[in-house]
Amino acid sequence: MLPYYELRHTVGFEETNLVGNVYYVNYVRWQGRCREMFLDEHAPEVLEDIRGDLKLFTLSVGCDFFAEITAFDRLSIRMRLEDLTQTQVGFAFDYVRLRGGAEDLVARGRQRVACMRGPNTDTRPTRVPEALRRALGPYGPGAPGAPSGRPAGSPSGG
Repeated sequence: MLPYYELRHTVGFEETNLVGNVYYVNYVRWQGRCREMFLDEHAPEVLEDIRGDLKLFTLSVGCDFFAEITAFDRLSIRMRLEDLTQTQVGFAFDYVRLRGGAEDLVARGRQRVACMRGPNTDTRPTRVPEALRRALGPYGPGAPGAPSGRPAGSPSGG
């Protein structure tokens, strides 16, 4: 098993700005889409719980950009569990351009999510559902094949 959950994506014109580069907000959209597809494939019980009173609130999101991407670039958006507390989940995302058999890390993102329950007017923190904990286990720190340092293809610097 890979140490990350992967979502493949081909960039479309609608995701670029006037000069042809991918508009930054799309990186955040892709994080959300990757997280949604992970739930659909690996923790459908959590989706049922969301239809009830579970809420996954995004507390923070960010992205560092290393190279530009344009329309028709093919991407692998790779999500890993960065940390897990009683009520929150931290995700890390690598955006890897796939071209001619080569992989190039073009951006790296992070996202922090809190689990909440209750009506919208009275939500309270709640424990991360066990189904989500189990599903994330193979993609977290200490999982077989999980990165231990700077991944191959990432920029070096100081």
